Amino acid sequence: MPTNLAIDDRLIEEARQVGHHGTKKEAVTAALDEYIRRRKQRQISNCSIPSNTAKSTTTRPTATATRSRTIGETARRYLCLVARASS
Repeated sequence: MPTNLAIDDRLIEEARQVGHHGTKKEAVTAALDEYIRRRKQRQISNCSIPSNTAKSTTTRPTATATRSRTIGETARRYLCLVARASS
């Protein structure tokens, strides 16, 4: 799809040279591919599951609170696995 963009000539030329791209289009496409890949990696790295840390021993969570936390943690782990698999 044709798109007109006003891109700083200095930046596009430097990207073209650094990336050894023959055309401006190749440089922009490579830059967008890298941007998307890095964003996906960041999403996956943000999915790290924290280890269970000790809670205060003075209060004991109710069964409902424990079950909710477990369900939430399970859902989060599932979403992280899906994100890893799709990248």
